[in-house]
Amino acid sequence: MTVDITGREYPGVGPYQVGSEDIRNFAAAVKNTHEYHNDVDAARAAGHKALVAPPTYLVTIAQRAEALVVHDPDAKVDFSRVVHADQRFTYHRPVVGGDELFAQPTVTSVKEVAGNRLITTQTEISNAKRAPVATVISTLLVRG
Repeated sequence: MTVDITGREYPGVGPYQVGSEDIRNFAAAVKNTHEYHNDVDAARAAGHKALVAPPTYLVTIAQRAEALVVHDPDAKVDFSRVVHADQRFTYHRPVVGGDELFAQPTVTSVKEVAGNRLITTQTEISNAKRAPVATVISTLLVRG
């Protein structure tokens, strides 16, 4: 019997400390050379308190939260059969060095398509005061 996990909320995880070296390393890994990700003075001159994380940086935090879904026995995810199908980010404010972030995932959709399952999660990223920072929507395709 398959359990419908659509709408299932998972506990929030964190805190995650966003460090300047993490930002620089992520920017280098994705070949993003913008000065706001590498030069504190340039980021501050633009009005930020520290280095600004590249747009896709939050995947590093969202995937840690989404691991709760992947490891949920009701989700029936065989990770060896997973393909990352889609990722979307909606920012409420930039992520900067020194941020302390929390993430809470919810399964928003589970669909069967051609013998495969598509599991979509929405992870809300907030700061230490629980103010919204970003929403990350991710879809995993679990091959049949």
